[in-house]
Amino acid sequence: MKKIYLLFLSSLLSLAAFAGNPDRQGEAGAAQLLMNPWAPSAGLHSLGTSYVTGVEAMRINPAGVSRFAGTQVMLGYANYLQGTDISMQAIGVTSRVGENGGFGFSVMSLDFGDIPITTTEQPEGTGALMNLSFINVGLTYSHQFENKVSVGLTLRGVSESTSDVNSFGFAIDAGVQYVTGAAEEFKFGLSLRNVGSRMAYGGQGLATAADNPDQSADYKLTYAQRAAGFEMPSMLNIGASYDFLTQVENQRVTLVGNFTANSFSRDQVGAGLEYAFREQFLARVGYRVDLSAANESTSTSADQSPIYDGISAGASIRVPFARGDVSRRFTVDYAYRSTRIYQGTHNVGLSLSF
Repeated sequence: MKKIYLLFLSSLLSLAAFAGNPDRQGEAGAAQLLMNPWAPSAGLHSLGTSYVTGVEAMRINPAGVSRFAGTQVMLGYANYLQGTDISMQAIGVTSRVGENGGFGFSVMSLDFGDIPITTTEQPEGTGALMNLSFINVGLTYSHQFENKVSVGLTLRGVSESTSDVNSFGFAIDAGVQYVTGAAEEFKFGLSLRNVGSRMAYGGQGLATAADNPDQSADYKLTYAQRAAGFEMPSMLNIGASYDFLTQVENQRVTLVGNFTANSFSRDQVGAGLEYAFREQFLARVGYRVDLSAANESTSTSADQSPIYDGISAGASIRVPFARGDVSRRFTVDYAYRSTRIYQGTHNVGLSLSF
């Protein structure tokens, strides 16, 4: 318990370093690390820091990987900001190792649709399409202690590239979850995400041809431009949840709360509810807002208002392989998140647990 108290105190002290700062908004890169391709947690606006388990935990809180009893394989697809032709695809696998350990592996990629290549000589397009590749790969290890505490660590490689420009970096996610209560109804979680190396673009695409300073030379010189580096969008999450109706047969209602301290944007706070019937049908709804300064002008607030406009909702249907055994199941998930612009983000997912 002393270690838990020390970790909790350290997280509170680190809030000053991770306090939301609208003045730095837009300075971070690798925004793909802020996107959630998994439908169950997306239906709660990724507020499940305290109780998320399995594959989804690799994105939100790696401590939850070891809390999933067995093996889980999950596929995720998201139509990001419907109308932009941007989509997310992801696959993840987690497995319990021994009595207390758990490993996980995940891959996520972005598809930006068809983007024509244009040049100053051909502003209407060259006829070719831009080849964009945004991929991040995560490897997670989690361990659960006998005193109901679990910890986890994710090492993530982040790659963003075109045919002639690329950037690569490493990020680390770390988290802890604590469960208590007679029926383990109260859960608390902390996660520190996207802490890693600075990234910078490089490659032949940044080279430019300029006139030769030697006036007698009749050829141009090629100069390599050095791009400015950028940081990853690090954040600190603190969450708690409580299960109601645990004494009522076949039903559960979970109240979820979460606070997010962003390094490069405003802090966020959110809450949600998840209802489960026989752990086979689940419905969830969440709401998240940005914490704004009271003295900000209306125009400034509008310019920096979040993409996600508060509400989210989702549902899951779990089909057990054996009657009364929900641990071995096939699951279909869906989630919707309202957005300030475009027509929202839709997530769908399939998972197999055994």
